[in-house]
Amino acid sequence: MNNSVASTARLIGAGLRALLVLTIVCGVLYPLAVTGIAQALFNDKADGSEIKDRSGTVVGSSLIGQTYNLPKQAASDSTAGDDPEEAAEPDLKWFQPRPSGGLGSNSVNTQYSLILSGATNWAGDNEELITWVTDAKAAVVAANSTATYQVTPQDVPAEAVTSSGSGLDPHISPAYAELQVHRVAERNGLDVEQVEKLVEDHTQGRQFGFLGEPRVNVLELNTALRDLSRK
Repeated sequence: MNNSVASTARLIGAGLRALLVLTIVCGVLYPLAVTGIAQALFNDKADGSEIKDRSGTVVGSSLIGQTYNLPKQAASDSTAGDDPEEAAEPDLKWFQPRPSGGLGSNSVNTQYSLILSGATNWAGDNEELITWVTDAKAAVVAANSTATYQVTPQDVPAEAVTSSGSGLDPHISPAYAELQVHRVAERNGLDVEQVEKLVEDHTQGRQFGFLGEPRVNVLELNTALRDLSRK
């Protein structure tokens, strides 16, 4: 009996010591080491890849797409704020991203309008997808055609009318950025050459020279556009 109690006590003691050691190592030392290394070697990425404007104010993350819409009008029968049924209209003074709604808005917590990440998984012959793409293409053509620059449906790149797999892609192609140049220049009272230079300066090449495609981060581009417009 005494041997059994002593053996049990030893096992409990060993378990508690292992729990204490593993808690210190895995719960304290390891997180501190990883955090320290990340802050020392990858400070920008460890802090969320923040983008700052010329004044140093954080305006978002380079990893998450943002929308640039006009403020919604208050509902006619309510003074509580935006009408949730009102469709958002793009603010055409800014470069527009690709459709980035993901799976739609959060219907569980209606107080927090969270965009859910994900794709629709619609087939290419899905009638709703075809209608969506056709309407989106017509909207892009109408929004970006100016008195001196006419956009045709053939000019519209695929990502201008389709969302990414996550629905939150922060990038567009240089072709879609260039398609928007004339409209952005006109809306902001800038020369087309100035805006073209802005797009060129914010075009990133393929990663490591061979992975992916050239791309433009819309938030970085619009942040630079705002700084240029304020000069």
